[in-house]
Amino acid sequence: MENKKELRNWLDDYNLNHPLVIGGPCSAETEDQVVKIAHQLKDSDATVLRAGIWKPRTRPGNFEGVGALGLKWLQRAKEETGLKIATEVANPHHVELALEHGVDVLWIGARSTVSPFIVQDIAEACKGIDNPVLIKNPINPDLSLWLGAVERFYTCDVKNLGVIHRGFSTYEKTKYRNIPEWQIPIDLQNRFPDLPLILDPSHIAGRRDLIFDLSQTALDLNFDGLIVETHYDPDNAWSDAKQQITPDTLIQYMKDLKIRKEVGVDEAYQKTLGELRAKIDIADNQLLETLSRRMKISDEIGRAKAKQNVAILQSKRWNEILGKMILEGEEKGLSEEFILRIYKAIHQESINHQEKVARG
Repeated sequence: MENKKELRNWLDDYNLNHPLVIGGPCSAETEDQVVKIAHQLKDSDATVLRAGIWKPRTRPGNFEGVGALGLKWLQRAKEETGLKIATEVANPHHVELALEHGVDVLWIGARSTVSPFIVQDIAEACKGIDNPVLIKNPINPDLSLWLGAVERFYTCDVKNLGVIHRGFSTYEKTKYRNIPEWQIPIDLQNRFPDLPLILDPSHIAGRRDLIFDLSQTALDLNFDGLIVETHYDPDNAWSDAKQQITPDTLIQYMKDLKIRKEVGVDEAYQKTLGELRAKIDIADNQLLETLSRRMKISDEIGRAKAKQNVAILQSKRWNEILGKMILEGEEKGLSEEFILRIYKAIHQESINHQEKVARG
């Protein structure tokens, strides 16, 4: 699969003067609920109404969706409001039912994307369709797996494709439900700049107070749109209540979000930007030199430990370093999450160096 301008055709055909907005409830709960939310979004920036019909939950016993019955509710909402409709499909039967009920946009969930077997089955069921298919990133941070899913649909003659960034699972507790790992969608964007890229701030955030800032970050990074879980009574939603916002809130967000120009043409701006980027280049080179010096010290530590037959991993020392760096980082305006990720990577590289030295 190669990047082509044609990858954007389905989105360009929507003829929007703003980012694509896909809004609606995490789950279709009742017919009245689906139709009411559709009418609240009707005269907004929302182009597509979303609702989960089949809900794969982490553990059984939770609400797992109303099933095919909900597709009729989406159909009615589409007829009454003119909104396009979208839902997640997880197997060929879902695809068949969704298409029979006039679903305009299909998306593939993160739990499906993680399995090439599942993706292949769904892709073959979608063979040759014109409906846009949006593929969420897998739950683990693996760009190749994400792109592999896109390519499986492309080779099944599904040419109207897009991707949804919904963050990545982690065993560590962070302020996000799923950590953004922005560099991964940025890398995807660099390789396929014309493949529409959409943010799912609801699943990254896990809580509604973070949705606006995540959405702004996405627009700052030239994402093409947002898919936001929207419910008229979020606190009483049957699934993912904490991460849903009201239609009114979504409408206000779209007024408040700033859409950046991709390129600035002002001469003074270009001059300032060039100067600042030169400073960044210098700082990056200094950072690499510092890291190189640190690893050379790690080599010396490795030789000293090997001579005394001492274990490479010293947990007490590592925890002391980490605690100290978190405190000092906060004083310098660096988040705890950033410090943790950076120093864990540095620590792992240090261990690798010491192991290499120990083996001779």
